[in-house]
Amino acid sequence: MKRISLALLFVVGFIGSRAPAQADDAAATAVVDKAIKALGGEAKLAKAGAYFRKGKGSITLGGNESDITSESTVQGLDHYRNEFEGEFNGNKVKGVVILNGDRGWRKFGDNKSELNADAAANEKRNLYLQVIPVTVLPLKGNGFKVESAADEKVGDKPASVLKVTGPDGKEFMLFFDKESGLPVKLTASVAGFQGQQFTQETTYGNYKDFDGVPRATKVDSKRNGENFLKQEITEFKVLDKVDPKAFAEPE
Repeated sequence: MKRISLALLFVVGFIGSRAPAQADDAAATAVVDKAIKALGGEAKLAKAGAYFRKGKGSITLGGNESDITSESTVQGLDHYRNEFEGEFNGNKVKGVVILNGDRGWRKFGDNKSELNADAAANEKRNLYLQVIPVTVLPLKGNGFKVESAADEKVGDKPASVLKVTGPDGKEFMLFFDKESGLPVKLTASVAGFQGQQFTQETTYGNYKDFDGVPRATKVDSKRNGENFLKQEITEFKVLDKVDPKAFAEPE
C-alpha cells in the first residue's frame, strides 16, 4: 500500500491584484489578447478566478495504466484542493492534496503529511501550469513575463507560441491555435515527488462551453514522451466564492 501511495504522488500535480501586462513585444500581447477573447472575454475570465472541475481518465505509472477520477477546487494561483480516487494493483486508493498559500498537505488513506517548502513551491508551479491554459488572464499580471517565439505546428495546425517566465523564475512554452486563439499545448519542466525532473507536454482539445467559458474537455499529458495522464473534464463550474474550509488541513 505504501508503494502505491508513493506512486500516486506523481498524480497530484494535475489533479489578486492585477498588474500591467509584462509582454516583451506587441506580438506576444496580441496573442494573449486573442486568447482571452476566444476564452470568453476578460470580464468572464476575471470571474473564473475560482472554479470547480471534475474529471475522469487514466494514469500510467511504471508502464501500468489505471483508471482514475478526480475533482478540484481552485482559487487564484495559490489555493486548491484536489481529491482523487483510483484502483491500483487491485487496491482502491483515495487521496487529497491541498495548497493553502505557502502551506500544503497530502493525504493518502489514513496517511497525512505536510508539504515542505520545496514541495509547496512545486505545487504552486503545478497549479499555475494548470490554471493558465484555462483563463490565460494571469499572463497579464502576477509577475509573469511573456515573450513571443517562432510559430510551430500542433498536430497539423499552425500555432502561435509564447515563452513564459513565471513568478518563480521558471519557464514554460504555451501554444495557441493560430485561427481560433485557443490554448492547444503547454510544455514545461516539472518535478516529481522525489525531485526527478520531467519534460511534460500537455495538449488541450474538444473545447466546450461552461458558464460562458470555453474549456478543453480533453487534456492529455506525457512525461519524457511517455503517456502519463489522460483526462476527460466532465464538469466545470465558475465559483462566486469558496468556503475557506476547502483549503484547510485535512483531518
